[in-house]
Amino acid sequence: MSHPKNKSGENARQNSSQHTTGPFLPGEVVLVTLNMPREKYWGVVLGISPAGIAIRGMDLNSFEDFSRMVKNGEPTTPHSVFFPMHRVERAEIDARNGDIPSLQERFFQKTGHDFIELFVPSGLPNL
Repeated sequence: MSHPKNKSGENARQNSSQHTTGPFLPGEVVLVTLNMPREKYWGVVLGISPAGIAIRGMDLNSFEDFSRMVKNGEPTTPHSVFFPMHRVERAEIDARNGDIPSLQERFFQKTGHDFIELFVPSGLPNL
């Protein structure tokens, strides 16, 4: 079966699959800097579109308190939120930078729990 070609002669299906690749796919752990008001939000990407980004995580100001609650076995739940793209100033992958640990690594050191096991909602495929 042949797929429709776009103007450059590429298969439209191949071209559309290129839009689903990149660093900010669902399941990726990111730190998002927002404006109006200025905030930093850390979590797992649930979805991203031209309209905005959906994340399950926490305001970075709550990191220490949230970690302490998890370590003490208190009931905690990360929030699922949507930020419109006009508020997103930048997004970066949560990764180690030389000797500086990622937030995921810091979370594990403080709590003994893997960030992903708490932040990836159950029932979502491929996360």
